[in-house]
Amino acid sequence: MRVPVIVDLSSSLSPSPSPPTAPRRRAVPAAATTIAAVHTVLPPHRYAQEDLTEPIGDLCLSPGANRAVLRRLHASAGVRTRHLALPIERYAGLGDFGQSNDAWMAAGLQLGEEALTGALKKAGLRPADVDLLVCASITGVAAPSLDARLAGRMGMRSDVKRLPVFGLGCVAGAAGLARVHDYLRGHPDDTAVLLTVELCSLTLQQRDDSRANLVAGALFGDGAAALVARGSGSGSGCAGPGAAGPSVVATRSRLYPDTERLLGWDIGADGFRVVIDAGVPGIVREHFGRHLRAFLAEHGLTTDDIGTWMCHPGGPRVLSAVTDTLGLPGDALDSAWRSLAAVGNMSSASVLHILQSIRESRRPEPGTWAMLMAMGPGFCSELVLLCW
Repeated sequence: MRVPVIVDLSSSLSPSPSPPTAPRRRAVPAAATTIAAVHTVLPPHRYAQEDLTEPIGDLCLSPGANRAVLRRLHASAGVRTRHLALPIERYAGLGDFGQSNDAWMAAGLQLGEEALTGALKKAGLRPADVDLLVCASITGVAAPSLDARLAGRMGMRSDVKRLPVFGLGCVAGAAGLARVHDYLRGHPDDTAVLLTVELCSLTLQQRDDSRANLVAGALFGDGAAALVARGSGSGSGCAGPGAAGPSVVATRSRLYPDTERLLGWDIGADGFRVVIDAGVPGIVREHFGRHLRAFLAEHGLTTDDIGTWMCHPGGPRVLSAVTDTLGLPGDALDSAWRSLAAVGNMSSASVLHILQSIRESRRPEPGTWAMLMAMGPGFCSELVLLCW
């Protein structure tokens, strides 16, 4: 029998303290999307980073190969522990893409159901209350998709709207929330759910000593997260007083020209071969801060007005680039650093994991501005302006 994982967010992922000068606060707009619940589920196979280094070396490197680069990448990834979809000793037996994808399907359905069940329970809702189910994953493929299989399995209505999403990768947690908000603006009486399922370990390429594959083997972890959002006409749907929030105020998408080869997959007979270009932090430093400041200015805000920052933990170099280009205090992205250390980079699930930690540990004061942001293949970024 599978042992469920209890996600304790109170100690490892407490948000960064408030800056010395309190940012401006405001009332939440009447027509906002309310985030009623977020729930993260992790596989039961948890490992310390140092206990994964040599087994991953056995998978990726030829016998007798020098492991200095591998060990350096694992030591500098900013990761302390990670959860894997399978026990580490089972990965060598995944002989081809079909077997890896079958493992993604089996584990993904189980984790996805647990994430959806937990989020709906927190929101005080039933599966039959869901009007739209958005499901994002970039670590496996299925037709019918995960959302179609889960809808019937969980007792959702036969007329539930579904939107499976593939290709957004790490940005899908933020982009998925933004698209849910777009939908609820047009359907304010509805309830929408975003599910992200990412089993990154199942994409690791055996006997591939490329730097990109070794970086992925040092950085990524597995997990699933679900977010319940409600339109302005549906009520809060909270399980208890003060349980709802924050609310989505505005969103912004951005594609960066001529950057298609910075991040993504090369897909072949062996499955998903990761593409991670060393130029990603440079693109962030060159463009990200300018675009984010322009977005805030449209709403009469500056970076000083943001009281809570939630950034997808793409890796140490990306987090440092975001901090530098925005001129943030050194502790502004602490929630991202702590998530990276506790569970690794879980692709689209990570930013929801961070959002859950802030909602459930030390919630900001009502009226506090927040920014949720992520980057992914394209190369692209997604910004979601929130208000508590």
